[in-house]
Amino acid sequence: MNSTKLETLVGAIVILAAIGFFVFAAKASGFGGGMGGYHVSAQFDNVDGVAVGSDVRVAGIKVGTVVGQHLDPKSYQAQIDMVLQPQIQLADDTSAKITSEGLLGSKFVALEPGGADGKLTEGSVISYTQGSVDIWSLISQAMFSKSGSSPSPATKPADPAVTPKP
Repeated sequence: MNSTKLETLVGAIVILAAIGFFVFAAKASGFGGGMGGYHVSAQFDNVDGVAVGSDVRVAGIKVGTVVGQHLDPKSYQAQIDMVLQPQIQLADDTSAKITSEGLLGSKFVALEPGGADGKLTEGSVISYTQGSVDIWSLISQAMFSKSGSSPSPATKPADPAVTPKP
């Protein structure tokens, strides 16, 4: 009988530890409503690499999370929906740029605060945006483009006329 009680107690402790771990992980990642705040959105030409759960940063510090993304059927631009921490009050001329943590790092939305007097509020739209840069396209373009080291035959200067000697 004592071994059954001990096994039940150990099982309960393991289950409580697992629940505690999942709650901690959800709060640390900002998932599950652990982070309150206000919603803003921005439209980009390209959001490649950004997904729901990606960071929103100001000066490299996480101040929010991407909570949604969809394609605008009228403009065919990608719209990113974000939640920002309530204590972060950014100017309404703030710009948003999709960037990465390095050459092959994960992508995030970087906000650069503006200088206007008005502030972003619930439902605001960030107007100044720069989409994701396709690094592989740039590398491919640099590798396979012709470098203009020598002029083409059509643009070579003509040889100076040689005057015959009498």
